[in-house]
Amino acid sequence: MPHPYVLLSAAVSLDGYLDDTGPDRLLLSSPADFDRVDEVRASVDAILIGAGTIRADNPRLLVNSEARRAARVAAGKPPYPLKVTVSGSGDLDPSANFWHTGGEKLVFTTDKGAERAGSLGLTADVVSLGPELDWHRLLEHLHEERGVDRLMVEGGGRVHTQLLQQGLADELQLVLAPLFVGTQDAPRLFGPGTYQAGRLRLVESRRIEDVVLMRYEPTAPGTGLHPSPADRHWLSLACELATRCPPSRTAFSVGAVVVAADGTELARGHSREAGDPVVHAEEAALAKIGPAEPRLATATMYTSLEPCTRRASRPFPCARLILDAGVRRVVTAWREPDTFVAGADGTGLLTGAGVDVVVLGEYEGRAKAPNRHLL
Repeated sequence: MPHPYVLLSAAVSLDGYLDDTGPDRLLLSSPADFDRVDEVRASVDAILIGAGTIRADNPRLLVNSEARRAARVAAGKPPYPLKVTVSGSGDLDPSANFWHTGGEKLVFTTDKGAERAGSLGLTADVVSLGPELDWHRLLEHLHEERGVDRLMVEGGGRVHTQLLQQGLADELQLVLAPLFVGTQDAPRLFGPGTYQAGRLRLVESRRIEDVVLMRYEPTAPGTGLHPSPADRHWLSLACELATRCPPSRTAFSVGAVVVAADGTELARGHSREAGDPVVHAEEAALAKIGPAEPRLATATMYTSLEPCTRRASRPFPCARLILDAGVRRVVTAWREPDTFVAGADGTGLLTGAGVDVVVLGEYEGRAKAPNRHLL
């Protein structure tokens, strides 16, 4: 099921700490960056923090700007985003600022934690995720039951670590503060464990007074039938490539990208590329990769339209080209309609040959957009 867009937000010292061990919270951001965070809060549907952060920092998690709250109301939204916390034990302080400021509140917990949280008289809805905390179920609930499309996660370190290790974070906004903490027992942003492979992509770097904001996106594709945030980024690129196709009355406009398991882009292509009136997107991309490329066996093909199974213009359809190249995972946005070929089923051909095919239907509208004249 679809998840919200998950944005992790944190500020750290130069040596990677979120805080020191003193009684007061260590302020890492600058005044201008606090205002930037306020702007991000105003742009999302919900803000999430762990119960440990409530205990340690006692935050209010508000949109402080009156103008930004008014803009939310004018857009048909509540003045404050939904405030969400996660606690496996249900051990929560009813007097914390979290419960007495802002708008609606929501607690995710376990079956056992729900009993405890329910007895505290909290001004919040309490949702049990079962015997254990389950981040997939939590995100599905936020999207399907609460209408959350964008989720901002403000900590703590354990929450950020779990979301990254499970491949559930779409973006990391990291602020680097010009100071050192140097205390071994102070909380760090990320803990040990197995993280998703590949380098993150730096999409923005900006100086804000004396701190630096860095925005990163993951690049490594998912595995098997499990989509990752990077799958959504790459499929979005394929849909954007489809808009570059010269228009046609007899063929679809499609974009395609081939990505190695570590997130390295191997090639991209689009329909009718380079003046070839009959070349398909997958064909154009694969033609740019040497047949002996060892990374193809673990690569993912992203294509805005399901690969074709029959075509009149060339000897081999794109589904066959993908199989011959050795690619064993395909992510697409849109199943091929009967416009030109009745009963087209590239997915069936690929899956029958052992290829994992993931269809991210939330991108279907973008894939159809450059083809409206054909539908």
